[in-house]
Amino acid sequence: MNPKRNLLFIAALGTVAAVAGFVYYHHVVQVKAAKLEHGGPGPAPYFPPGAVWTQDVSHAPLDPQSSAMIQWLAENGGWGNNNRFQIDTSIRVLQADAKTPFVPFRKGPGFYAADSDNVSTFPLPAASGIEQPCQGDCQLIVVDRSHGKLYEAFDAHVAENAVTATLVAVWNLNRVYPPSGRGDQCTSADSAGFPIAPLLFNADEIAAGHIDHAIRFILPNPRIRAHVYVHPATHAGAPRGPVDAPPIGARFRLKASYDVSQLMPEAQVVARALQKYGMFLADGGNIALTAQSDRDTKAKYADLDFDSHSMFGLKVTDFEVVDMGTPIHLTDNCLLKP
Repeated sequence: MNPKRNLLFIAALGTVAAVAGFVYYHHVVQVKAAKLEHGGPGPAPYFPPGAVWTQDVSHAPLDPQSSAMIQWLAENGGWGNNNRFQIDTSIRVLQADAKTPFVPFRKGPGFYAADSDNVSTFPLPAASGIEQPCQGDCQLIVVDRSHGKLYEAFDAHVAENAVTATLVAVWNLNRVYPPSGRGDQCTSADSAGFPIAPLLFNADEIAAGHIDHAIRFILPNPRIRAHVYVHPATHAGAPRGPVDAPPIGARFRLKASYDVSQLMPEAQVVARALQKYGMFLADGGNIALTAQSDRDTKAKYADLDFDSHSMFGLKVTDFEVVDMGTPIHLTDNCLLKP
């Protein structure tokens, strides 16, 4: 065979193989996406039907200032972390059962007495995973379904078979909380006064193909409006942004026009939840979206085509802000509701 023809033949074979590989890969992705879109049951919800975290807001009206807030955020750095929509998977949610021991709870230095629930003991499953000593914003989150409680402690550490924390919030899993949550002007393990666990998505939900709740997200403090919050938030910590910035408690929604098919199948599951339930601005920080650590879920992110960079393609301008209602001025005069 002529050498030139031989080279052309080899090149043609390479092209055919590449095209065949692309077609096969695209087919596998489509099959996987269809499987995830019609997955099985997900994890049990944290609160009864009617909880704000599980409200479908896909058709909810926009806030009158939605475009202005999104434009301001886009022009002032967008998401944290060099404007990348990254996912933090560091927060653990531990599961207690009827056999889980309760250990003494101790008030740490600077204890938030007004904002904390009055507890003397705390459920402590084995391998709590809290750093010793605590470095930074350490949260200890324990779901105790046998007693219908969610325990969330801030600045927590475990030593001498006791839990010490700066704040402890105990949520009733059988209650639909009002817009004012545990109480206006009251914080929680999150600056906004939210429960953390119900807003974390996890590997089990991705594997099931659906996330049936809103998701927690954060922004750098200079990009959050100062001195106010909006329900269902009940508090705002250290925001320093101007009046054009979104306030703590704002609910962002991924636009219905966003084509989720451009994402990998696992990321499409998250994107669909962002279109249906949105995400709540819960605190200040630099890693925008928050997921649960896979150490405490049956499915592992390592078994899924999903990691902290899977949502990098989403821009601030792909979102809009759901109607927020009237901003509430921050006074820090917490009065917990029974």
